[in-house]
Amino acid sequence: KFLFVSQSWNKLLLLRTFTAWCNSHLRKAGTQIENIEEDFRDGLKLMLLLEVISGERLAKPERGKMRVHKISNVNKALNFIASKGVKLVSIGAEEIVDGNAKMTLGMIWTIILRFAIQDISVEETSAKEGLLLWCQRKTAPYKNVNIQNFHISWKDGLGFCALIHRHRPELIDYGKLRKDDPMTNLNTAFDVAEKYLDIPKMLDAEDIVSTLRPDEKAIMTYVSCYYHAFSGKQKAETAANRICKVLAVNQENEQLMEDYEKLASDLLEWIRRTIPWLENRVPENTMQAMQQKLEDFRDYRRLHKPPKVQEKCQLEINFNTLQTKLRLSNRPAFMPSEGKMVSDISNAWGSLEGAEKGYEEWLLNEIRRLERLDHLAEKFRQKAAIHEAWTDGKEEMLQQKDYETASLSDIKALLKKHEAFESDLAAHQDRVEQIAAIAQELNELEYYDSPSVNARCQQICDQWDSLGVLTQKRSEALQRTEKLLETIDQLYLEFAKRAAPFNNWMEGAMEDLQDTFIVHTIEEIQGLSTAHEQFKATLPEADKERQAILGIHNEIAKIVQTYHVNMAGTNPYTTINPQEINAKWDKVRQLVPQRDQALIEEHARQQNNERLRRQFANQANVIGPWIQTKMEEIGRISIEMHGTLEDQLTHLRQYEKSIVNYKPKIDQLEGDHQLIQEALIFDNKHTNYTMEHIRVGWEQLLTTIARTINEIENQVLTRDAKGISQEQMNEFRASFNHFDRDHSGTLGAEEFKACLISLGFDIGNDAQGEAEFARIMSIVDPNRLGVITFQAFIDFMSRETADTDTADQVMASFKVLAGDKNYILADELRRELPPDQAEYCIARMTPYTGPDAIPGALDYMSFSTALYGESDL
Repeated sequence: KFLFVSQSWNKLLLLRTFTAWCNSHLRKAGTQIENIEEDFRDGLKLMLLLEVISGERLAKPERGKMRVHKISNVNKALNFIASKGVKLVSIGAEEIVDGNAKMTLGMIWTIILRFAIQDISVEETSAKEGLLLWCQRKTAPYKNVNIQNFHISWKDGLGFCALIHRHRPELIDYGKLRKDDPMTNLNTAFDVAEKYLDIPKMLDAEDIVSTLRPDEKAIMTYVSCYYHAFSGKQKAETAANRICKVLAVNQENEQLMEDYEKLASDLLEWIRRTIPWLENRVPENTMQAMQQKLEDFRDYRRLHKPPKVQEKCQLEINFNTLQTKLRLSNRPAFMPSEGKMVSDISNAWGSLEGAEKGYEEWLLNEIRRLERLDHLAEKFRQKAAIHEAWTDGKEEMLQQKDYETASLSDIKALLKKHEAFESDLAAHQDRVEQIAAIAQELNELEYYDSPSVNARCQQICDQWDSLGVLTQKRSEALQRTEKLLETIDQLYLEFAKRAAPFNNWMEGAMEDLQDTFIVHTIEEIQGLSTAHEQFKATLPEADKERQAILGIHNEIAKIVQTYHVNMAGTNPYTTINPQEINAKWDKVRQLVPQRDQALIEEHARQQNNERLRRQFANQANVIGPWIQTKMEEIGRISIEMHGTLEDQLTHLRQYEKSIVNYKPKIDQLEGDHQLIQEALIFDNKHTNYTMEHIRVGWEQLLTTIARTINEIENQVLTRDAKGISQEQMNEFRASFNHFDRDHSGTLGAEEFKACLISLGFDIGNDAQGEAEFARIMSIVDPNRLGVITFQAFIDFMSRETADTDTADQVMASFKVLAGDKNYILADELRRELPPDQAEYCIARMTPYTGPDAIPGALDYMSFSTALYGESDL
């Protein structure tokens, strides 16, 4: 309802404005008015104005000059206005015919509201509110412009100039305008609008400046002309551009999907082929064969795996980039083929890593096992050879019947000799047990030549049992004849008793001096050297014992010579003679310096191993903290704001280059690690870092810098796709960082809520505010993890601050190209779109089957919905 009778306004300003507005439309019909009060009195031009602005035909006018004819024409015009849903109050045909200025102006304002302003719609607002919102949106980026109404907000003229510059920046140099010069601003806007935009000069600059509060209706009428002038142009160009943009995004996304599928298939196939090789645990029998397996594994870690690490990282980057582009272009998310998800590849990679770790541990354990086996086998052979040499001829000796024809002295000698042999036999019991224990350990460690070891051990044990039985039998026989024997040569007996343990000691010493040893540290070799020095310290006392034993033999010889005793020239109690003692003593003296030399050489080798440990540790203790520092610096770079996103991207790429340039130091450390493994060094007390730690840290560093660069690139894509300014992006980042108290790169729910409130979101503590915040959380945290990443935060803010293409918008654009038809022809597509995108549409559009279809008609509606995943393409 419009009541104008009681309203007061600036009549002169309204007359000028409304007259210019009417003439801008009547000019299309080849006529115009000069006096709005007089020229509309007969109703003819009034009916013509309504026909022009509505595009409809009114009832046939009366051409007579009589008052009744004029009233009839005006009534027809008023009835047409009423038929459009406008209820006129206190405006009658008689007042218009009589030239009532207020009624005439009220009627024209009613027409302007209905046909120029009412149909304006901006974001669910219409008419006056819609027009005001449109002005605010268009002038928001301009300084000194704050449109809040349709009167005083326009007095300085900057609002009109901002609207023109926003749509046609080449027409006005906005930077030269001054807020304190409204006359120049207003005249500039009015002149440019009339000359280049075909908007008549409806307002007068002096009237607006001199009026305390310019008439709102006059300003609204003139501003509505700007709205219609700008919103009606270039629809076809905008539609074509929108379709080109949508199709280009769709083509690019399809190519990215194909690239992802191929790269994922290749990587999964490589993992499938590699895991069985790493899971092969068939051991080799020789150290050389196991060393070759270790060398093959080093080649895999050094040559074959690093390119696949890069491929996996690139695959994740491509997937994230593709999903970001699909999300930004309002497309459904990309779902890879079954078994080719990023999670599937990560699981397969984890299986590869597990098999790889287990394989390396198995290799090292096998090498240690083979080393242990070789040592034990050599020790077994030495002890077995010594024992076999000792037992050689013992069975034949025990089976002799010499006591049957021997004299009493001979019997006594045989008895004592047998007692000495039993003592010697008992002394060798430990060696036999050691031989059996070593054979048992070789069996437990699955020594490849265990059958021959077992056979030899069994032979030794059987012989030992036989010796025990024969010894027992001979002892019993000697005891039976002991009563017949009364004399015995005590000196021989004493010689035998002292010579036997001394001989056994020398054999043990020779065995110890020839025993092989395995040590892994300086301390262990020093312990062996100390024990050897202690042994050398006992040699003087041993030499005294040797001289004493030789003295007994000399005394025996003296007695035999003196008393002509018939002793057959041999000691009846032992087979040990002075020559054998001297020979073994000389052998011991000869083995001592050889043992000295072996310990010296091993000490030098352990010193070299210690040098390798320190060399590796010195580098690892530098590289390990360096990698950790770089990881922390990358984390700081990703949350700090220094310059534009492009500046941050450039900085990160330079940072990535510096990290890649550090690779030679990693390779040098790999070389030192190889030397350590070749030297069979299995521990290093000088560092807590292993080569595996360094490798994992290095791969994580490369992956982190690549992922951070990809996040910045996605932010650039988001900014460009959504039209977010650098200042907005900085504001979003500053707000996010401010509430990210722990610098984790994520926000909790309460931190995110505080951040939104700081940015101007109205989220109260009432039920309505909680419901709104729950809705926002379902967008930014769909998986309900309780944390919000910066990318999710940017996506949400971009949706709140930028427009997004929709299927309806694309459908409307196609309708413009088709001339408002429900279908489109191939020729129309080729005329309006680039060749490749026109052919893309023609190949994918289905034939149109509606009632108004013609041959060659294509269905652009189903094609538009398919682009956004609402139907099948």
